[in-house]
Amino acid sequence: MDTPPARAARSADRLLLEGLRASAPRAAVLLVALLVDAVAILLLPAALARAVDAVLAGRPDSAAVPFLVLLAVTVLAETVSQFADPWCTAGSTASLSRRLARHTLALGVPGSRWFNAGDLTGRLISSAPESGAAPSAVIQATSGLLVSIGGLVALALIDPWLAVVLLLGVPVGTAAVRHFVRRVSRSAGDYQLAQAALLAKLLDAMGGIRTIHAAGTHPLEVERVLTPLTDLDRAGRAIWQSQRQVQWRTSLLLPALQITVITVAGYGVGSGRTTPGQLLAAVGYTGLALGFLGSAGSLLGLGRARAGAARIAEVLAAPALLPGSRPLPAGPGELVLREVTVVQDGRTLLDRVSLTVPAGRTLALVGRSGSGKSTLAALAGRLTDPDSGQLLLDGVPLTELRAEELRPAVAYAFARPALLGATVEDALRWTDEPRPSAEQARAAARSAEADGFIRRLPGGYDCALTAAPMSGGEAQRLGIARAIAHGGRLVVLDDATSSLDTATENRVDEALERALAGCTRLVVAHRPGTAARADLVAWLDGGSVRALAPHAALWQDPHYRALFAPMPTGSES
Repeated sequence: MDTPPARAARSADRLLLEGLRASAPRAAVLLVALLVDAVAILLLPAALARAVDAVLAGRPDSAAVPFLVLLAVTVLAETVSQFADPWCTAGSTASLSRRLARHTLALGVPGSRWFNAGDLTGRLISSAPESGAAPSAVIQATSGLLVSIGGLVALALIDPWLAVVLLLGVPVGTAAVRHFVRRVSRSAGDYQLAQAALLAKLLDAMGGIRTIHAAGTHPLEVERVLTPLTDLDRAGRAIWQSQRQVQWRTSLLLPALQITVITVAGYGVGSGRTTPGQLLAAVGYTGLALGFLGSAGSLLGLGRARAGAARIAEVLAAPALLPGSRPLPAGPGELVLREVTVVQDGRTLLDRVSLTVPAGRTLALVGRSGSGKSTLAALAGRLTDPDSGQLLLDGVPLTELRAEELRPAVAYAFARPALLGATVEDALRWTDEPRPSAEQARAAARSAEADGFIRRLPGGYDCALTAAPMSGGEAQRLGIARAIAHGGRLVVLDDATSSLDTATENRVDEALERALAGCTRLVVAHRPGTAARADLVAWLDGGSVRALAPHAALWQDPHYRALFAPMPTGSES
């Protein structure tokens, strides 16, 4: 039966194989070094046996040369492998990290609902490195297995009875190792989940640090953040218990098998079947043949890698917003919604909304909190997709447009803009090609009433963002300037002036009229002045369009006027 854990294990294994292929050149260097080392190690006991027998036979002159050569080869191969091992792991980790980061960002807005920031951060900084160690662990395990098989074959060539004795204990050891790998994979997965939960709670706490200290609840918050430590401790103890069990079993099995093999080899010397040198070689080959039973450390690494790969595969299995293949024809920027429905967590955010944003006009979205305004704004530029229905920009469904066609056509400004880049100027120009010029960015800043406070920053436009403390209103003006510099036929302003005072908002709106003349605008409005400056207002109520008309006409309705009434003192905003 194809159970979910089985599917997850297969997904993890496929991902590990892909990581191995991605680091193939580096893995090849490690593999060659370990294979050379394995061959040299397998030849060493035979060379030692020949040297001992030669000395006992009175021919000591050249007996040690092959042994010393093999010893030098082993040292050289192990030195190369010590450098190739982290090199291979780094390459695989980088490949998995890039793939995880690309897919995480490709998930878009829906991805932030499926996976929280702390969880994704944990997968990137913990699961990816754990999984990246898999190619090295697999190669190490393969090399160790080949050495074990070679040691068994060598014992059989010395005396078949030695191999028979050793094979009697192999099933017991193999069963213990397989059980260990399964248990460690599960426990390592639980450990990584607890780590991610701890990180998520810490990020939440840091995001609300002002509220925590204002309320004086930081001692309680410490307890909340550290709640996953119980699960972390449980998973860590389970890993330790698994290691302990395999260690004591193999530590009993290994000496018993070695003593038995040495005893049989000693009888062989007494009966003349083997030479003293072969007895020494048998001791060495026994240790090599049983080496796979003592590889708990490598197997632990492999188990952790599989657990990390399963967590990465879970994110990669989430569906991303797939770009279309159609070009966007020239057009004025008309946006049409046809029977658009969005359902999230069983709640209908938009219910069969049909709406047209006329080309070159401004449509304001008005409604109470939860009415679907920001959801509709996110759909307009395909930050997310509806569960049903269509959105068309100049007659082409957004889902069919190439990403390189859609992104330059739609600009966004948000209530809490994320300012990206190294400097203030970088933040204004932060968009895909073609990027606005420095002069365009500065002209946009002037239009957004941001030029004045930018020039007061140390370094002005070249000021590092980390050294540019800004109020909410100043950050919003930078976000608006970025949208102006970006351009496009459709501009979406999602409550982008909410932190501005009325006078500044009026100046910014007037500047937007000039800077975005001819552009279609979709504006999430919370102030009557913003709605009044729009050509049309879509009044959203419970995920549906209650009315579509100019602000002046809707103002006659007392229920519409109540949307803009100040909240009573003490009520929630």
